[in-house]
Amino acid sequence: MTTPPETRVETAAGHSAGLRGRVVRGSAILLLSTGLVAATNLLYNILMARILGASGFGHASALYTLLMLVTAITFSFQIITAKFTARNSETLVRAQIYATLLRRSWQVGLGIAVLIAAGSAYLKSYFNLPAQHDLVLLAVAAGVYIPLGVRRGRMQGCYNFRALAINVVVEVVVKLGGALLFLHMGMGVTGVMAAVLLSIVAAYIAGQPGTGYRAKPGLIKIAPFGEGLQAVLYFIGQVILSNLDILLVKHIFPPPEAGIYAAVALVGRVVFMLSWSVVSSMFPVSASHTQRQGGRSVLYTGLLLVGSVTSVFIAAIALAPEAVWTMLLGKPFLLASVGSFSALLTEYAFMTGIYCIAVVIMMYEISRRIGTAAWVQLGASVLLAGAILSYHDSLSQVILAQLFVMCGLLAVVTVPLLRGPYEAAEHLPTWEPLQRLRPVPEAEIVAEFLRGEFYHPQFDPYRRDFKQIVEQGDLDDPQQNFIRRALLFRRRGRLWRELPADTQWWEIELMAGDLGRLQAFPRNEWRRFAGAGFHLTEMITRIQAELARGQQNRFLNKLGAIATDLRGSQVPDAVLLIGIDGHHPLTIIEGNHRMAAAMLAMPESAHRRFRFYCGLSPNMNSCCWHKTDVRSLSRYARHSVRYLFHDRDFFISRLLREKLAQIEAS
Repeated sequence: MTTPPETRVETAAGHSAGLRGRVVRGSAILLLSTGLVAATNLLYNILMARILGASGFGHASALYTLLMLVTAITFSFQIITAKFTARNSETLVRAQIYATLLRRSWQVGLGIAVLIAAGSAYLKSYFNLPAQHDLVLLAVAAGVYIPLGVRRGRMQGCYNFRALAINVVVEVVVKLGGALLFLHMGMGVTGVMAAVLLSIVAAYIAGQPGTGYRAKPGLIKIAPFGEGLQAVLYFIGQVILSNLDILLVKHIFPPPEAGIYAAVALVGRVVFMLSWSVVSSMFPVSASHTQRQGGRSVLYTGLLLVGSVTSVFIAAIALAPEAVWTMLLGKPFLLASVGSFSALLTEYAFMTGIYCIAVVIMMYEISRRIGTAAWVQLGASVLLAGAILSYHDSLSQVILAQLFVMCGLLAVVTVPLLRGPYEAAEHLPTWEPLQRLRPVPEAEIVAEFLRGEFYHPQFDPYRRDFKQIVEQGDLDDPQQNFIRRALLFRRRGRLWRELPADTQWWEIELMAGDLGRLQAFPRNEWRRFAGAGFHLTEMITRIQAELARGQQNRFLNKLGAIATDLRGSQVPDAVLLIGIDGHHPLTIIEGNHRMAAAMLAMPESAHRRFRFYCGLSPNMNSCCWHKTDVRSLSRYARHSVRYLFHDRDFFISRLLREKLAQIEAS
């Protein structure tokens, strides 16, 4: 039976409260650590400014900002790792995700390090830097910084916010201590960069996972290309919006003024650091829950926390007298300032606060794999560059140009939120959780699928050689699994390729109340009974009405024949379903006719007649068999062109002959 509406409301309210609590607890831990990090960074920048002077501080800030541009890739790896870790509770799968992404991150990190080192001479000239070897240190630091994102993403995805907080603190403490030591040794800007490299290495070592991750679990196919690209584009836009202004100011303004602006930016960005701690705790919670009630409660909690944090910080900055900054940075440093340093800082903090609110909304979109936040932010970063290059008569004008862009960005990303729910899944009714019996390997699903299809005439050329492997095969034999997969793809390759790469299969027990959530596979012969949708119970009602009127056609006759065969053992007893999770409608991809015939012939026991297997993925709406829209159909069209000749008889026969020869030889 389904849950009564009033019970669902209470359950949803309790669920939302639990999600809000998780976000608040995670945010509290990260806010505490971020406050410590922000205070340490503020002390770090004040000491660097006093020791290096405005020009030297400008050089060091430019180098560090170049490193921050690399964080587009670092954060992309972190957010993908966190997202897929949060969606998978099995330790082995998490270990496979971690191992796969760590390997990829080291490959990318090495490539980035080589590119920076190769272009160090040009970068030195463009940004008016004193020494090329500082950029070589930057290249090595960037190479290690990218894999660090995977280690932090694992902690974030496991909700291990305490370990994540400690890791960030380790980085900033080592950076401060190392910089003071190397500056004391007279190494100048080079010493600052050496300390940055040392801090990243220390954080990477400190982020070593537990013993469950140290064994080699093997690699796994994760993160569809579109989802990975979305994350990369988002963080490219974020690092440009967050760091491009310092680089452009360094290029346009004299070194003393560039140093003043660097100090303004680094102090003002404390509000972004504090806000990011809320976003970091919000993201995995939102990514692991697809229901509207839970998702929106997470979003609103994040907006409330970030709004409060930014308001308090901006008020503190605005009320701080100029004497505070003179005392902290030193009077000689502020001599290069044209106008009030406090006024510049307040303007910058307010501009950053606007951006922080936009970030909460955009990261919610990324966590739900919806919207166009990545492209919108990337477009805003291009506008930002044009605005600063066009309006830079003063440092204040540079900040006001950014404020204009950030307000536009916030308006654009807020419009879809005001229009209504993002996710199509949020409009769907929810059901009691599925009764999951056991996880099932993909090889078993392929075998069951093929067994139900093997009667078809398309398999006539293969039935004599492979009947034994199909009907009584060994699921532990890799060669037999290969043959069954090749045979299935001869008829159902186009169907199978549309299933998301992260689909997890389960054997489930279907309850009587679950029949209402079943949807038929959208084939042409079912459309005349579909009405407004493909819900099987509604279609059965229409089919019964036609039978009562004495209608006869090929489709109805087929259902009647199957219903008769259900009394014996001639009908395959497995039905395959797909869905986004255990709370929403499920689509039958194998066994439509069998299930419909059972509901006609034995309505009281149809849910007990078969063994049910269900493939679940939060990305299942990208599959046109589960949800038909422009995006899923475009994906299907791309795959159809790509594999146009892949499943033809010639290629399948050749593959099967080779495998059959290997089996006979062994």
